[in-house]
Amino acid sequence: MTDIIVIGGGIAGVSAAARLSDGARVTLIEGESALGYHASGRSAALFEENYGAPSVVALNKASAAYQQPYLSPRGFLLLGRAGEDEQFEADAETLKCPEISVDDARGHIPILNGAITRAAYHADAFDIDTDRMIQDFAKTVRANGGQVLTGAPVTSITRGKQWFVHCGENAFTADILVNAAGAWADQIATMAGVAPIGIMPLRRSMARLPAPAGHDVNEWPIFFGVGETWYAKPDAGKLLVSPADEDLVEPQDAWADDMVLAEGLDRYSQHVTEPVTRVETSWAGLRSFAPDRTLVMGRDPHIHDFIWCAGQGGYGFQTAPAASQLLADLVLGRPPHIDADTIKSLSPARF
Repeated sequence: MTDIIVIGGGIAGVSAAARLSDGARVTLIEGESALGYHASGRSAALFEENYGAPSVVALNKASAAYQQPYLSPRGFLLLGRAGEDEQFEADAETLKCPEISVDDARGHIPILNGAITRAAYHADAFDIDTDRMIQDFAKTVRANGGQVLTGAPVTSITRGKQWFVHCGENAFTADILVNAAGAWADQIATMAGVAPIGIMPLRRSMARLPAPAGHDVNEWPIFFGVGETWYAKPDAGKLLVSPADEDLVEPQDAWADDMVLAEGLDRYSQHVTEPVTRVETSWAGLRSFAPDRTLVMGRDPHIHDFIWCAGQGGYGFQTAPAASQLLADLVLGRPPHIDADTIKSLSPARF
């Protein structure tokens, strides 16, 4: 027997299951063979407190204390070229990123070329140990007597006095159903007889490059072009470069589009002295947004035992500690630690 079924084993689902498991019997169901297989396993893994919409920033700030054991220093560098001053200044203000000299920027990233005219740097951006966070949340579920099931794709959902979730020949029943299915959240809602809210799976591609000109990149910050049209991030002695694409696709095991990747690498190349000579590997993930690009957290306004935990976009790991706590508080009837205006902005009732 279980009280709550959570569908989706990415960071949204596993964190929600962990928070709920201290007050209810929880079963987490993931269709893939491992947790964090799709978007969560392909994350840029950065904690930048000021990144996102106001509701996202509120969740980031509320998550900061929990995040500390999972963080390591990285830093954030914003770059602008001639003619980009207005966008540069807007980005720097939004991200609370103080301006520095171009020479100081080259002290962080020595391969920046002469086209760079503006730079801003924020030291308080951090890498997140995403796998450890997922596994720790899963351990909490199990320690509290819950189940974590992988390799169990949902084939049908019916509702009588309880929810019946069918995974092939296996069926699970519960009083409450939490939809944390990421790119598939609208499909799960439709399967459950709940109106979809317009979740948009947007593809984000990534290429892994050798360290440019043999530089030791491990201490470099993540660095962005204005308007987030590309970014680059050190990773295990290599450099990850993304075109920061947001192409609407069907929910799927995503892959990088060669032309989109090439265009993004060209935008990156316009800021550095070292040409891209080889791509070691590439991949893509799906960042799933609600129509207003804000998370959807809480009870469906029409079917109250159906809980939305969706629309994390690119902010899933940043927001997960606070978002999952909020979800558990709302479901279990506890006073939330998030302010009322933020809760209202996250509610499914806004659609």
